[in-house]
Amino acid sequence: MTDSLLEIHDLQVAYGGIHAVKGVTLQIAPGELVALIGSNGAGKTTTLKTLAGLLHPVSGQIRYDGKDLHNIAAHQRVAMGITLVPEGRGIFARLTVQENLQMGAYSRNGQHEIAADLARMYELFPRLAERKDQLAGTLSGGEQQMAAMARALMSRPRLLMLDEPSMGLAPLMVQKIFETVRDIAALGMSILLVEQNARLALQAAQRGYVMESGAITLAGASGELLGSEAVQRAYLGG
Repeated sequence: MTDSLLEIHDLQVAYGGIHAVKGVTLQIAPGELVALIGSNGAGKTTTLKTLAGLLHPVSGQIRYDGKDLHNIAAHQRVAMGITLVPEGRGIFARLTVQENLQMGAYSRNGQHEIAADLARMYELFPRLAERKDQLAGTLSGGEQQMAAMARALMSRPRLLMLDEPSMGLAPLMVQKIFETVRDIAALGMSILLVEQNARLALQAAQRGYVMESGAITLAGASGELLGSEAVQRAYLGG
């Protein structure tokens, strides 16, 4: 794929004696929503953490917007436009919703622009506007997921990485979260979506990768993967 925003080539990651990622290669184009699916322990979260700069690869290359990310720290990657919404949300429980969102803009200058983006987040997530002065730790799981996504968007990312956004949420809230993911993608943002609900992920994405035991085993257009017998047997209950 040419003109990729993100290119990963032969990525190898090990920690704690575990070889978690074994030669992963994938690409994401500007404005593309790509799903990364697989079972627990496949290496999906490790891949995202490595892209975010929270883990260091043993070998391989990560290029973002044409730049090699080797030796680029996590906070510098945020400033470059790479943002991770972690599994489990990672909100600041003792800060208010608004303070959480403001933390997302810590690498930015320009108070007027930040205030305008804050207003946009409350339009995108009306539930958060109703609870902006509430401690984030008292929110429901779905509201915390919204807060984590809004906090990430406050950094004005070009690449948004979502790790299991539907985990532990009621079906109606899962539907709402995925509607929001589609809305964000429609704005032209690149999204790498890790999600256990393979059907929802592939229905939302343009392309997908299947990861098993630290390696990519299948890749293609979402429609092709949804129609794949192997994917249906392993992930779609077919």
